[in-house]
Amino acid sequence: MESESPKKEKSLPQEAPLPELQAALYLIPVTLGETPVFQVLPGYNHDIIVGIKHFIVENIRSARRFLKKVEKSIDIDELTFYELNRHTERKFISEYLKPLAEGKPVGIISEAGCPAIADPGADVVAIAQQKGLRVIPLVGPSSIIMSVMGSGFNGQSFAFNGYLPVETPQRIKSLKKLETKIYNEDQTQSFIETPYRNAKMIDTILQALKPQTKLCIAAGITTPDEYIKTLTVEQWKKQKSKIPELNKIPAIFVLYK
Repeated sequence: MESESPKKEKSLPQEAPLPELQAALYLIPVTLGETPVFQVLPGYNHDIIVGIKHFIVENIRSARRFLKKVEKSIDIDELTFYELNRHTERKFISEYLKPLAEGKPVGIISEAGCPAIADPGADVVAIAQQKGLRVIPLVGPSSIIMSVMGSGFNGQSFAFNGYLPVETPQRIKSLKKLETKIYNEDQTQSFIETPYRNAKMIDTILQALKPQTKLCIAAGITTPDEYIKTLTVEQWKKQKSKIPELNKIPAIFVLYK
């Protein structure tokens, strides 16, 4: 009688090892609004974040909230936070990078999206590069890039112009200048506005630009209230009543021909 061949045991899936942290400046993207972390950030980011004890942040309170959102077990009291905003002196920024010289990783966390993109974190990265320190950007959502992706406009050549002037005459002048670039240079133009001025910005765009110029309004990207729509100025004027209330929602405005 032939003996039965031994049954092969199924091997259990191996857990991926945690990434080895380096003495580097990690650029840590955050969620845009109250989006679940797992929806927009890879698990790799989680494993990096839990190993960092020093953070350069735009706002300490919101940074703490984000870290708890990433991992509830993080002991906030064990962490060191360095606050960075437009008023922070450059000499203090260099001090923030001292842990790197001791072989410790440091993370940058901005208020929304990716650090150093339309964000004061760029100053930290510039100093780190000047000092020859390693810089590691992590994957995450950028409303600037995602608005261009969703607009249907030229993604080969585009520019982000930050905030336009607040006063109407200067704002109209800036809009017309951007419109000229669209037609002369075939370049997509985008900019941002403070949420409570979004409605006024839309009014000014529709007043100032050519009927055939295209406008994409991209608001609340990645959130449940996400709104991304592209129409010509003329079409927007006819559908203005259908534009959702945007006075509390971050929006990117994208223009093209």
